[in-house]
Parts: sequence; C-alpha cells; structure tokens
Amino acid sequence: MIRRFWRNAWLPASVLLIVIAAWQAIVTFTKIPPVVLPSPWSVVTEGWERREVLLRGTWITAQEAFCGFAGSLVLGFLIAVVFSQSRRARLALYPYVIFLQTVPIVAIAPLLIIWSGYNFRTIVLVTMIVSIFPVIANVTAGLISVDRQLSDLFDLLGASRWQVLTKLRMPSCIPSLVLGMRISCGLAVVGSIIGELFVGNGSSYEGLGTLMVKWQGRNWTAALIAAIFASTVLGIIFFGGVNLIAQTILRRWIVAAQFESDNRTRS
Repeated sequence: MIRRFWRNAWLPASVLLIVIAAWQAIVTFTKIPPVVLPSPWSVVTEGWERREVLLRGTWITAQEAFCGFAGSLVLGFLIAVVFSQSRRARLALYPYVIFLQTVPIVAIAPLLIIWSGYNFRTIVLVTMIVSIFPVIANVTAGLISVDRQLSDLFDLLGASRWQVLTKLRMPSCIPSLVLGMRISCGLAVVGSIIGELFVGNGSSYEGLGTLMVKWQGRNWTAALIAAIFASTVLGIIFFGGVNLIAQTILRRWIVAAQFESDNRTRS
C-alpha cells in the first residue's frame, strides 16, 4: 500500500517542486514587488504566522462543505430515484436541474442571502446548489441504464416496482453514484468558499473565502496565497476521503456482483 502510494505520488510531487523552483526564479530575477507576487518562502512564513487563523478558517469551510456535500448527496439521490420512476417527471423537471448548473451561482447567492440571511445555512444552500448536479445526472443515468435481461427477468418473476428499484436499479447504479460523489465533493469545497465570499461580508464568519476577501483588500498577497493553498489542501482531503469510501463501496459491489453471477451460473 505504502509503496503504491509513493509510486503514484512522486510524479505530482516532482511537478510541484518544478513549479515552486520556477516561481522562485521568476521572483528572484524579475524583481517583482512582493505585493504582486511574493516568494514561496514568504508565503510559507506568512502561512505559519497566521496558522491559527488559517486552521480555524479551514475547519469552518470544511464543516460547510461537508454539510453541503451530504445534503446534495441525499437530495440528489432522492431526485434521481423520482426521475428513474417517472419519465414525465424527468422530462418536466430535468431542465430545471440543468438550470441550477448553468446559471452562475454569483447571481443566485444574493437572493439566498435575502431569503435565508447571513448565516451557516445560506452557505450550505449555496454549496448544495453548486454540487448537486453531478449526483442527479450520474445517479439518474445509473438507475435508468440497467441490464435489459435482468429487467425482463424481474418482470417475468412478477417483481413489484419497489423490488425492482431496491434489488436491481439501486445496486446497479452504485458505480454511477461513486462517480457523482467524486465530482461533487470537489465542487462542495468550491461552493462553500463562494458562499463565504458573499455571507462573510455581512457577518463575523472567518472561513477561507472570507479570509481571502479580507486579505485581498489589505494587499496581503502572501497570506492570500497561503489561504488558497489551504483551500486546495482541503479539496484534496475531501477527494481522498470520498475516493477511499468509493473504493470500499465498489470493492463490495464487485464482490456481491461476482457472487450473484456465480449463483446464477450454478443454477
């Protein structure tokens, strides 16, 4: 496990080192003012000096992203189930799901603040809007795209709609659900920071998005870049955690599918 991790990690780590070296060379030889582009060491120093604020902001953003991601996962799955059971509902409502994906969230966020206020709930709503579409789209496709022969077999055995849904469609959509989770978790971090950019202006929030706005206004470029790196690390942690859960789910799904296939072959 450890050997495989290092084998997969050395290439991204090498690219990061090259980028940092090029960054340092540009700052050194072009004499760019620190307010425009500070050196990597200045970013590290500033991040360390403000580590308590950055850690607190990362924790606040992580809570918002997690709640928004969990909400989009539950609500998106339920909507996908409705779409899979009713073609009319899918045709009537799916364009509005696409609407949430195509309309810029910066146009919706001010309305959400008017309706919900400058609070945690508003940021979670923004996060859900940003991250729910991949769940709905992928789970709906997975629930609809079932093996035709298995569907005919369930019809032949007189299975009810509930039995077809729980014993055929839901197990078959697990890979699609995993794909939607992987895309949605990254969008959840982005959505929480976007929400903080708006909500933080009228409250005492100190999430990463609020810190970015505050430090940008004061021209604290090194601190701003440190906050950007903190948000990147948070997104990587989210993706890694979801990927670990997804691998566990897929492994169990493959074992269960193989077991059913063996039983079908024997019978």
